[in-house]
Amino acid sequence: MSSLSNQLCSLIGADRVSQSPPDLVTHSKDKWFAAKAPEVVVFPESTEEVSAVLAFANSEKIPVTPQGAQVGYVGGCVPLSGGIAMSLKRMNRIKELNVQDGVAVVEPGVITGELQAAARAQGWFYPPDPASLKECSLGGNVATNAGGPRCLKYGVTRHYVLGLEAVLADGSIVRAGGRCHKNKTGFDLVGLMVGSEGMLGVVTEATLRLIPHPPMRAMLSAGFSSFAEAANAVQTILSSGFLPSALEIADKFTLRAAREYLGESVTPQGEAHLLVEIDGQSDSVRSEVSLLANLIDGLGCICLEEALGEDACERFWKLRREFSYSLRNTGLIKLNEDIVVPRSRLVDLVDFAEKLQAESGFPVACFGHAGDGNIHVNIMVPTMEDPEIRDRAEVALDRLFHQVIAWDGAITGEHGVGIAKSRWWEAAIPAAARQAHLSIKHALDPNGILNPRKFLG
Repeated sequence: MSSLSNQLCSLIGADRVSQSPPDLVTHSKDKWFAAKAPEVVVFPESTEEVSAVLAFANSEKIPVTPQGAQVGYVGGCVPLSGGIAMSLKRMNRIKELNVQDGVAVVEPGVITGELQAAARAQGWFYPPDPASLKECSLGGNVATNAGGPRCLKYGVTRHYVLGLEAVLADGSIVRAGGRCHKNKTGFDLVGLMVGSEGMLGVVTEATLRLIPHPPMRAMLSAGFSSFAEAANAVQTILSSGFLPSALEIADKFTLRAAREYLGESVTPQGEAHLLVEIDGQSDSVRSEVSLLANLIDGLGCICLEEALGEDACERFWKLRREFSYSLRNTGLIKLNEDIVVPRSRLVDLVDFAEKLQAESGFPVACFGHAGDGNIHVNIMVPTMEDPEIRDRAEVALDRLFHQVIAWDGAITGEHGVGIAKSRWWEAAIPAAARQAHLSIKHALDPNGILNPRKFLG
């Protein structure tokens, strides 16, 4: 074992420290293609152990890369500077689920879907629902301010974090917020930590807001002849006074891939697909879904299916969740970019994607959260190992991100910046705002040990 490993063993125990080759490989990456092995992996099981490791690392100026379930798409937890990879997977307890207060108190390693199931068993609801909810951790959700299809009605992770316990770079343990649903005492330190991608502190506990679970939900699945018609339906639904819990859209390339992977019988007809979910009380949902069906039917859809209740809705959601696997089934690598554009730009975005496909020679598939403009633009490449293909892919990505910025869009809606989007950071954020980020980073992590060499450098 190395000197660093021996020191960490003395600090928190040998069972919390590993230099085994399999562990080093496992903790060198997330779902993005970049990888860099750390020198050592630590598995703290308490806030005190996190604090001890960070205090030691800070005094020795050793880089520390916090890691959750490692299912991110932007290389956010790749330990580019080596040093210590800090896995929070063992801190995986739901410490409290209190429906009277409407809160859950969790450790960062809790899997998102497990909290949802525990809350649902008591008739309560934790709405944020990233596509990876069965494998992503709540600590990772907090670090990236994760979203999902329900963001339109229910909001993102930040709207459900009432309080946090976090360990700063020097080992200081900070508690911010609490378990009250309103709290304007001091600065919003909770908001500062949510979405900070492990660069300001390590979250060791989160107090999350729960809401009553809607007793009924219903869905509509509509196929259209063109993306423009589906996008028009999105605007018409919202302008007509409806606020769906989810409003998802998919383009023709995505649907063609789904037909090849899943079969014609389970994939809607047409060149664009719209998925609408509503929830609430049983009588109101039944009435609302009927009104919505009549509205959508009058907007030129070529097929329309209705689902009422949990089991029927899950059949539609299964199709939506299979879109990503359908694209992978093409044999191409999916460069999954979670860009956001103003809703009025949805048609412009897909038109641009078609031009980008013609220019680059790579297929481009668009699907995602039409209600809030957060569309997953997937540039499909045969490999990233071939330098010529990789260069062409980088040119295509440059074109995409600069166009999104020109439309006053955002380069990431839910995955974070990490490594993958760091080179567009300066174009996306004004100079004074970038300096504010750097000032905050220096104040909380003056030695720059936390998740270094990401978008803040």
